[in-house]
Order: sequence, then C-alpha cells, then structure tokens
Amino acid sequence: MIILIEPQYLPSIEYLCTISLCKEIILEGKEHFPKQTSRNRCHINTSHGVKMLTVPLAERHGKILTEEVQLEPGIKWRNNHWRTIESAYRKAPYFDYYFEEMKRILFFDHKLLLDLNRDLLSFCLRSLGLQIPISVSVSYEKSLTNNVFDLRSVISDKKPFTSRQFYRSQPYYQVFGSEFASNLSFIDLLFCEGPRSLELIKASKALPNE
Repeated sequence: MIILIEPQYLPSIEYLCTISLCKEIILEGKEHFPKQTSRNRCHINTSHGVKMLTVPLAERHGKILTEEVQLEPGIKWRNNHWRTIESAYRKAPYFDYYFEEMKRILFFDHKLLLDLNRDLLSFCLRSLGLQIPISVSVSYEKSLTNNVFDLRSVISDKKPFTSRQFYRSQPYYQVFGSEFASNLSFIDLLFCEGPRSLELIKASKALPNE
C-alpha cells in the first residue's frame, strides 16, 4: 500500500500506526498550506501536563504551497523546543539512546518546514527499525489511482483520534502524570519505551474495516 499524507512535525503515535505497514510514503507538498495544524505543531508530556510545541514560520502573505513554507530563521525557537523536550524526557529510560540524532536534525539549518518534517519522520521510522521510502508529490492530484491511499488531512488533532479507526490507545510508561496521556508525539513513546515502541505501535493498530 502506498500512502499519500501531509508531512507533520514530530508526528503522533496515530500517524506512525497508520503509515508503519505501508510500502511507500508520499508527502503532499503541492497542497495550499493550511494554518494551525499538525504540520507545524505537536504535543508532548511535561511536568505541567500536555504541552503543544509550535514551529514558527516565516511571514508570507496569500496562499502558499506546503513545499514552499519557510521556517522562521534563527535558533531561538529551536532552543525553546529543545529545552522543553529535554526537560520533559531527560529522565525517560531511553532518552540517552535517541536524543543526539533527533537534536542534530532539529538544529540542522533547514530552511523549509517540509525538509525538517521529512527528516524527523525518517528518524522516527529508523528508530522503529522500519525502512519505508519517503518521497514528495510532484503535482497536486485531487483523485488518486487505486493503489494510493489518500490520507491527506485525515489524521488531525482538530478531532479526537477516537473519531477515526487507525489507532487504539495502548498505555505505556510515561514520565509524568497519574493518568495516561494518549496519542502524543511519537517521541513520547520512543523515549519512554525504546525498542518496545514497534511492539506497541503494532498493538495500537486499528485499521479501517478491521
């Protein structure tokens, strides 16, 4: 199965559940970029509860394609994100195993949001031991061929994951909180469960028509 999906920033566990069995991922770069979505934000677990991290974007007027969206220049927002992530997960059992590669990607001088999201998605897949090729769409296609599954704008935090049939919450160890926080960024699962993450991804699957 080939999946066409939008690139998301440090995507959710639901996102990884959905793409983990596909044979190829195509990231939609030719859509008009919608604001206030998971394309430039994610949710992590902190000592003060679930916190949203938002990647600031360069100011542009009018409609712009996803592949053209530029990151806010400078290192300030990267430092802020990393301090928050490190504070949230430095005591997680597997933080030391994965943080260096992720930090290197976050602080690499990406100019475009799409490039940052693609590299972070590749990191997530490598951490799961999955080798799934990732490409970017070359044109916008409203209707797709039968062998491409259209998931553009389907996995969205504007509606709860329980309204869809891709992910069933499977509790795992978390650093903070007396109640389990479901469907956070995949890094919450990775830093807390490490090599067991793929097992939990598989256990969390709830594919359509299952």
